[in-house]
Amino acid sequence: MRIEHPSAVGTARRAAAALADRLGLGESRVHEIELVVSEVADNQLKHAGGGRLLLRAFRSTAGPGLGLVAVDGGPGIADLDSATRDGHSTAGSLGIGLGAVLRLCDTWDAHTALGRGTVLSVGFGNCATVDGTGPGDGGGLTRPMTGQEACGDAWAVRRDGATVTGLLVDGLGHGPLAASAAQTAVRAFVDADAAPPAELLARIHRALQGTRGAAVALAQISEASELSYAGIGNIAGHLLGDERPRRLTSFPGIVGGAARTPREIAYRLESDTVVVLHTDGISEKVKLDAASGILRRTPTVIGATVLRDHGVRNDDAGVLVLRPGAEP
Repeated sequence: MRIEHPSAVGTARRAAAALADRLGLGESRVHEIELVVSEVADNQLKHAGGGRLLLRAFRSTAGPGLGLVAVDGGPGIADLDSATRDGHSTAGSLGIGLGAVLRLCDTWDAHTALGRGTVLSVGFGNCATVDGTGPGDGGGLTRPMTGQEACGDAWAVRRDGATVTGLLVDGLGHGPLAASAAQTAVRAFVDADAAPPAELLARIHRALQGTRGAAVALAQISEASELSYAGIGNIAGHLLGDERPRRLTSFPGIVGGAARTPREIAYRLESDTVVVLHTDGISEKVKLDAASGILRRTPTVIGATVLRDHGVRNDDAGVLVLRPGAEP
């Protein structure tokens, strides 16, 4: 949702309440979520001249959850720690309500940079197990191209014991058929038994036969912080946080169509290395300022920052972030 006018605050609040109600989060929790969304959206208008909000539903064996990601390109917050204390308010912060916002949510993370803006991620209910808020986890975001409701990009993360595997898919083309191919890939990935990336990619290839096909990449991090990667198509991968960023290697082809036998490539990860995968709706020149502390943030906040700073509007955009087991 674009927050560009005071009326958008009410629209965002009602959308959040409807989603929370459908998820069965309870009447009192619905009211708290309304308060948080109103506060965040209102402060985007006041202090950043507007922004964007993403509402997401999460379902896991632990129960439902609702996530909110708020992104703006405003002046940033000079002192985030001070801004999270009740009673603190400056022209460059989210305002007096940020402390209350963080008390009401179950999980949260934020990153701010002066002159670049702020990214805030909050969760209610059971988001932590599926939203990249813990060490060794992953999280992603997708956005349809301008004028489209359906998004042809999709992501998923699964944990098998100490191993975390992330999937990013770019369905060929745009619109509902691309989205259908991407969701078929996600279902094949989620329903598969635990396996190395190349085997999972082969299973997805079989599932996508009869669809328009997709570009697919899988990144798997072991307990020993070793990365196994297999990709076919135009999904880009980066290892950020090292002294010199490294690129991950994908091979040409269309998964579900003309594609070579999947190959895996192994990479060694340091404790502060962040794995970033993205579709071609995001510029190849992905850069993150390590000095700003962004690489220590949760995958959702890192991904939202990449999407804000490097997303292009003429294509679906998807980003997936994985990190080794070091505490954020």
